[in-house]
Amino acid sequence: MFEVYIHVPFCLRRCGYCDFNTYTATDLGAGASRGNYANMVIREMKLTKQWQLDHGIEEPPVSTVFFGGGTPTILAARDLVAMLDAVRKIWDIAPDAEITTEANPDTVNEYYINELAAGGFTRVSFGMQSAVPHVLKTLDRTHTPANVAAGVNAANKAGLRSSVDLIYGAPGESLDDWRTSVTTAIDLGVNHISAYALTVEPTTKMGRQIAAGTLPKPNDDDEAAKYEIADDLFAAAGLEWYEVSNWARPGYESQHNLGYWRNVDWVGLGPGAHSHYNAVTEADHPQSASLTAPAGGGCPADAGLGVVSVSHGLRSWDIAHPRLWGTAINENRVPWADSETITPEENLEELIMLGLRLHEGLDLDRINRAINDAGMSSTPQTLRTVSVDQLAPMVSEGLITVSDNHRVVPTRRGRLLNDSVIEQFFDFVGV
Repeated sequence: MFEVYIHVPFCLRRCGYCDFNTYTATDLGAGASRGNYANMVIREMKLTKQWQLDHGIEEPPVSTVFFGGGTPTILAARDLVAMLDAVRKIWDIAPDAEITTEANPDTVNEYYINELAAGGFTRVSFGMQSAVPHVLKTLDRTHTPANVAAGVNAANKAGLRSSVDLIYGAPGESLDDWRTSVTTAIDLGVNHISAYALTVEPTTKMGRQIAAGTLPKPNDDDEAAKYEIADDLFAAAGLEWYEVSNWARPGYESQHNLGYWRNVDWVGLGPGAHSHYNAVTEADHPQSASLTAPAGGGCPADAGLGVVSVSHGLRSWDIAHPRLWGTAINENRVPWADSETITPEENLEELIMLGLRLHEGLDLDRINRAINDAGMSSTPQTLRTVSVDQLAPMVSEGLITVSDNHRVVPTRRGRLLNDSVIEQFFDFVGV
């Protein structure tokens, strides 16, 4: 599989809890403005495609495209469609591809959504967050529950799939408030719901309010109780968990998100976006032995970022500030801030962390093969095969189950204690 993620860094306003790479200004310089943003991203696509060709990377047609942010729908619908058309022209798109945009309910209407549908989009993910006015106010969200319902209804009429995102654990949110949000989301009739625990970063407005004592700090026990409420209500409504924070009716899982958790290849476009390749063939440009981008960020489209063994993966990330990102593109450079090889040991760690978040589970046989691969370039005595018997204590603690085909699946308790489950598994593996 091969996926494309397009980051749109613009927002109408910055929410108090948000720590994403977003900006409220309409023009950030060097061509990175709302009106010109689609053109800049399309130019980055062309530079990235050339880099792939120079490094012998041949990907299959794109299986999913995801527009995230920020607020992608702050741009004109025609701009999103133009970027999607460019993906199709540059990489090709599989006939059954999932094409999603995130949407702020305040920025879309029936006409906007119809234009997305006509342009090839298949799915809209609405940022609902809560159905309770005082919680929305705490989160600095300006939309109303009615706006969310109108967006979902418009998507349904246009033949698009809908998803809604919820956040639990906001200061002042009671258990009854959370039940109201969950049941309201279910009553919308959507086939996919994401529910994320509020994470408060100290540099955000909310982080500063909590530090000053004007807002209470989120409570782990409260968030665990809310997770259990959501899991019960979603299950009763026919929505099954397929990843720790995501529930869907069978067949409606987000294929793009599954691609991340299955560790497929993807290209990230836009300021701060990350890209991931499982294997990079040797470049035809041996003059550079470093994967580090030149000073100032970015790399020439026709320059090698180093000779990377086919057994190694590559992770890169774009320059975060839109003006510097735009400057690199204007200078015909792939706008990477930096990149790194993914060693076999790091690949093993990622397979474990990602697999233990999924309902389909962690493939123990695949992990043992990865252990052997990692042992080729590490100290073999620190790595060992993990057996089903070794996992018995975690099974008895009610953290995981192990299927007959050696799939390790977290229980609900294991989902709530996911970090602990991962750490214990790391101990078994020796990483």
